[in-house]
Amino acid sequence: MTDQLTIALAQLNPTVGDIDGNTALVREARARAAAMGADLMVASELVIPGYPPEDLVLRPSFQEAVKAAVDALAAETADGGPALLIGSLWQEEGKCYNAALLLDGGNVAAVRLKH
Repeated sequence: MTDQLTIALAQLNPTVGDIDGNTALVREARARAAAMGADLMVASELVIPGYPPEDLVLRPSFQEAVKAAVDALAAETADGGPALLIGSLWQEEGKCYNAALLLDGGNVAAVRLKH
């Protein structure tokens, strides 16, 4: 552990609705961030579903696919590489939100919902 925090900013170009492709973009950016010694990689709002997802967010199958992608990325952070701060859809109490998610230590470590 060092006394400095290295943050990598990932300026990606996600495609609306391409959950697998967008997740791959995040994985590739995280690998580059790890190679640079980053502690944290930050990606944009709604990077997993793509922006703006519009009526796609109303489809339960889309919501489930986004959740599965987020869970997979979270699990990958158990490797000790950079934590991820990403924007994605998030469900809480039966509602769907635009949220910032901190993925670290193999888990979704923190959630901040956009009002």
